[in-house]
Amino acid sequence: MRASRLLSLLLLLQNRGRLTAGQLAAELEVSVRTIYRDVEALHAAGVPLYGEAGHDGGYQLLDGFRTRLTGLTEPEAGALALHALPGPAAELGLSALVAASRLKLEAALPVALRERAQAIAQRFHLDATNWYTDGDPSPHLSAVAAAVWEERRITIHYRGWERDVERTVDPYGLVLKGGRWYVVAARPGSARPATYRVNQIVALTTTDERFARPADFDLAAHWQAGVADFRARLVTGHATIRLSPAGRARWPVDDAVEGEHGWCTATIPIESVDHAHGELLRLGVDVEVLDPPELRERMRQTANRLAARYA
Repeated sequence: MRASRLLSLLLLLQNRGRLTAGQLAAELEVSVRTIYRDVEALHAAGVPLYGEAGHDGGYQLLDGFRTRLTGLTEPEAGALALHALPGPAAELGLSALVAASRLKLEAALPVALRERAQAIAQRFHLDATNWYTDGDPSPHLSAVAAAVWEERRITIHYRGWERDVERTVDPYGLVLKGGRWYVVAARPGSARPATYRVNQIVALTTTDERFARPADFDLAAHWQAGVADFRARLVTGHATIRLSPAGRARWPVDDAVEGEHGWCTATIPIESVDHAHGELLRLGVDVEVLDPPELRERMRQTANRLAARYA
C-alpha cells in the first residue's frame, strides 16, 4: 500500500542518508516513476526532502530532520508485524500492544499520510480464518509464543495421529496456516525441525533451559519448502473427468477440452482413489469420471447404492 511505501521511503532516507531514485526503487521494488510520485507526495505533506541531480546526486532529508516514530516500547515494537492480523494478534494475547503501537505510528505521521493510513484501514481488512471455524483456540498458544520469543525449551504432551507422545523441543517459530497455528520446533540435538499443531498440545511446561536458535534458520523458507514437499507427496496419480458448466464453476480446471452442451474434459491430479472418490462425489451429477477404471467403478457403485437408498 502506498502509505506504507511512503513511510518506508522516509525511513530509508533517514537511516541511510542520500539515495538515488534508482536505489530507492530497487529497495522498495517499484518503478523509478513511482519514486518520483512518492517524493512529490512527501513534499506536499511537508517533509523537508530535496534532490540533487548528477552522478553523485539523489534524495536527502534536511539535516536534523527526524520522523516522530519514537516512544514505542520493546513489546509494542515486536507487535508491529501483526498490525494487519487483528484476529491472530488477539489469539496471541497481543491486541492491546498492537493497538498501542498503531496509535503511536499514526500520531507520528504527517496529517496527510495519517488520513491516508486511516482510510486504507477502513477499506481493507484481512481475516485469516476460514468460514467454518472461529479460529484455532488453544490454551497453550500464548505460552508457545512466549517460549519462541524467549528461546526457552518446552516439554509438550502432544496428541499424535496414533498415540499421545511427550517431547522436549526447542520452538523456533509459529506459523498461521488456514486459520490454524503450528509451531516449528526441533528436539535438542536434532538438526531437523518438525511441525506440531498447537491445538493438539494437551499439556505444556516451559523449562528454565534456553536454546540457541540456529542463525541460518529461515522460518518462511522452511515452511514453504515443507508445503511444497507436502503437495508433491499428495499427488500419486491423475484422473480424467468430464464436468458440466456448473461442475466446472465449482471445480476450476486447467487445459480443459471443450465438449458438447458446455461440458468439458480435463485431467486432474489426485491423492488416491479413496480421496478422489470422496471429493468428486461432492459434485454430484455435474461430474463423470472417465479414468482410471477403479475410480469410475467406485463412483458407479456409490451411485447405484444412492439410487437404491432413495428408491
